[in-house]
Amino acid sequence: MHQNSFFLKQLAQQLHLLLQGYTCASAFSQEKDELMLEFEKDGQTVFLKVIQTPTFSSLQVPTSFHRARQNSVDLFGSLVGKQVLEVIPHRQERSFYIKFTQEKVLLFKLFGNRSNVVLFEDDNATALFHRKLAKDLALDYKAMDQHFHFDRDQLLQDPASLKKMMPTLGDLPFLYLQEKDWESLPIQERLHLVENMLGLLENPTAYYLTAVHRTLRLSLLPVGAIQETFNDPLQALNAFVPQFRAQEYFQRNYSSTHKALQRQLEVANKIWYQIQEQLEQWHHGTPYAQTADVIMANLSNIPAGSTELELFDFYQNQPRLIKLSRTETPQKTAERLYKKAKNQQIEWRLLQERAQRKEEEVERLTQQLQELEQITTAPLLRQYLKKNTITQTVTAPDLPYHAFELDGFKIWVGKNARANDTLTLKHTHKDDLWLHAKDVPGSHVVIKQVSGKAIPMRVIETAAQLAAYYSKRKSDTLCPVLYTPKKYVRKPKGATAGSVLVEREKVLLVKPENPFRIIP
Repeated sequence: MHQNSFFLKQLAQQLHLLLQGYTCASAFSQEKDELMLEFEKDGQTVFLKVIQTPTFSSLQVPTSFHRARQNSVDLFGSLVGKQVLEVIPHRQERSFYIKFTQEKVLLFKLFGNRSNVVLFEDDNATALFHRKLAKDLALDYKAMDQHFHFDRDQLLQDPASLKKMMPTLGDLPFLYLQEKDWESLPIQERLHLVENMLGLLENPTAYYLTAVHRTLRLSLLPVGAIQETFNDPLQALNAFVPQFRAQEYFQRNYSSTHKALQRQLEVANKIWYQIQEQLEQWHHGTPYAQTADVIMANLSNIPAGSTELELFDFYQNQPRLIKLSRTETPQKTAERLYKKAKNQQIEWRLLQERAQRKEEEVERLTQQLQELEQITTAPLLRQYLKKNTITQTVTAPDLPYHAFELDGFKIWVGKNARANDTLTLKHTHKDDLWLHAKDVPGSHVVIKQVSGKAIPMRVIETAAQLAAYYSKRKSDTLCPVLYTPKKYVRKPKGATAGSVLVEREKVLLVKPENPFRIIP
């Protein structure tokens, strides 16, 4: 109800008493959706803070305010030095305006996610706080009054017509009537109840901070679970705004954080089980080196051109079916298997290390989720989010790269050859880390440098896995990935899309995969 026309009428009256005769000393913004107005008179200073986010719009009158030296921009410069004449609310509308000397008017339009502050000079709109709402330049502040009125006879004839007669009432007055069980009352008592309610709205006896469906509201009527009561609309607003914004912050961030942690824990658990299954299969499978030994021990028993046959396996002391290739000799097959055996040992070690890291990640996420579920206030949630980095997949459909995030570091993966050029040449700083699968076509991968932080090896390995996954070596058991600071990557003149020259690179051997994707 803090945007309701009935409340804005009371607010405008108080602002008129507070600001009349004051001179605008400055108008500036240092937050994207906040406008600060400073007024002075006889050495006294009054601040008016206007908050207009996509989800919340209101005002405050803070007792003091310190302007930042940086990231602050002056607005509505022609208001500076002009004196406040009066503050006028619009009739039955969610807006009011301040009249200044020299035909300056500042309109406060509180229309939900279309809220704005508009400067008029000589009755023409000349400047907007939210410039994206360009249509507000066509507003006429003198023609914004609405003419809804209460008709007793119409209510007597049609008790359900109240919303049609007065669409600006909002939801709290109707909740107030419901709590009075008005639908079960005789029609004359209903009329009397509505008239009394409208009298309270026109001349409120108090301003209530109340909880309605677990959301904090500012009400002119005693409705819901009342938390605090005030006699002054400015005091009520100053108490309501920070509490509501804290509640809004908590509800928005708690929900998204809890959902992200649950998702990450689900992913980590699933990947951990997949790794365990792979380790179990390897534990029960036959090593490549043993198969090669069996082939070499039975060379004289293998007919030329064989594709499969039973050979005696001296490891198991029994015959075993061995598959061969028609296009290579048994000796070449054995040689290939010995090479794969070397990689298998490396892969086994990497898989065990990854299993350990994934188990630690599961434990960490479980603990973070348990800690989060104990938090009930915005300040504690802010501390929690500052302490814990919540990994999130970032979607950026209009950019030339897939975006991921791990441990506070952004990882960008080029979408195609042309996008690779755009990523490397236009979206990358010289100190970012650049990665690419070695000697094969694939995506350029970039880890964005965070000032004052070294990139952890866990982040580099994850980015390397992505580089391998988004390359022609995607199906290989292991893939070498080179990495180097972007300043050692350059594109030769006339080179094809995605082609670059790399210097001073290091090489990392990883298994190609996308760790951010759950495998069904």
